Amino acid sequence: MNIIKYPSRTEWTILLERPHRDASELRETVLSVLDQIRLYGDSAVKAFEEKFDKVRLDSLAVSKAEMDEAESLVSDDLKEALKLAHANIEKFHASQKFEGEKVETAPGVVCWQKSVAIEKVGLYIPGGTAPLFSTVLMLATPAKIAGCKEIVLCTPPNREGKVNPAILVASKIAGVNRIFKAGGVQAIGAMAYGTESVPKVSKIFGPGNQFVMAAKQQVSLHEVAIDMPAGPSEVAVVADDTANPVFVAADLLSQAEHGVDSQVILITTSESMAEKVNAEVDRQLALLPRKEMAEKSLQYSKLIIVQSMEEVVEMTNEYAPEHLILAVKDYMDIADRVVNAGSVFLGNYSCESAGDYASGTNHTLPTSGYAKAYSGVNLDSFCRKITYQELTAQGIRSIGHAVELMASAEQLDAHKNAMTVRLQSL
Repeated sequence: MNIIKYPSRTEWTILLERPHRDASELRETVLSVLDQIRLYGDSAVKAFEEKFDKVRLDSLAVSKAEMDEAESLVSDDLKEALKLAHANIEKFHASQKFEGEKVETAPGVVCWQKSVAIEKVGLYIPGGTAPLFSTVLMLATPAKIAGCKEIVLCTPPNREGKVNPAILVASKIAGVNRIFKAGGVQAIGAMAYGTESVPKVSKIFGPGNQFVMAAKQQVSLHEVAIDMPAGPSEVAVVADDTANPVFVAADLLSQAEHGVDSQVILITTSESMAEKVNAEVDRQLALLPRKEMAEKSLQYSKLIIVQSMEEVVEMTNEYAPEHLILAVKDYMDIADRVVNAGSVFLGNYSCESAGDYASGTNHTLPTSGYAKAYSGVNLDSFCRKITYQELTAQGIRSIGHAVELMASAEQLDAHKNAMTVRLQSL
């Protein structure tokens, strides 16, 4: 990994850049596929499955027989792990339930909010180099708690037309209603437009490759909402001399193995810690099955040595990482000053893998600096807030004249009149 010592603040912007991807070259391919899905529905989805996933499908829907078969293919140990993770995710997200209160803003004027679930949501679960059955739990569990009536899931099948069995078992545990064999852009199009088999949804969630991300952004312009803009996975680790270099290196590599465009960064005030971590990364990298992928990712990764913990905090907030690990002695002091991060892991034992799978927090998080403006997926992601107001005659007297004056000043006479006729009726 590249070690950068004591960069000046003028260098930070370039130093903290993410790997760049030219989205313009994707646009033509993505638009072409989406147009075909919109026009031809199931037949287009099947055609693109044959083209991209090399599988010929008779039906897009996963059958009950396939669900039953999956149960027999997943070990009891993994099922128990999935149930444990689901219970923790459920407990954490259930604690986020919104309880609205009625507020009398003026005599006779009462306002309140009600949280209402999005009726139909679509979940996209990648199934390529790493079938992310954990993401099924992260998305379907809060959707179920929120009260979404229809939870639709799309995931690519293998060349035999089978969906990864752990994805199916996780779907059953978390309460997914319907599962379809569709990957990539065609899956996003199917859920955005609806086909003969796949229902049209109101909001699409889930990670994916650059084509999936481009498709989500495209359909969000006119058809559906999406969870958030997203890019390659990333982690920033802050470490001092009390950190364990073996742990830190393992955390960096756990993100580097996600994909060739993932990014990992260490920010530290200790030159000796940076050197120890660098050596440990090399040692652990050689043992990884996904060594080649992680190795390419490390090309975009850096070990940065700064002068003080003040600079650590400022640089971290400027980077706004998806995942932030604080492997420092006084981690709560640093945590209190963190304002830009997707999810924060406190102390030497809080590995990012815990949040990815089973601590209970959600692992669907803003990347590429979007943590400055976006939250990760949470219970509210699956809800809308509807506001209510109730005015009595007293309420009309309380605010009526102010409404008339403001409407008149904006030259909206019909608005003024709607209040005037009520005042005159009293």
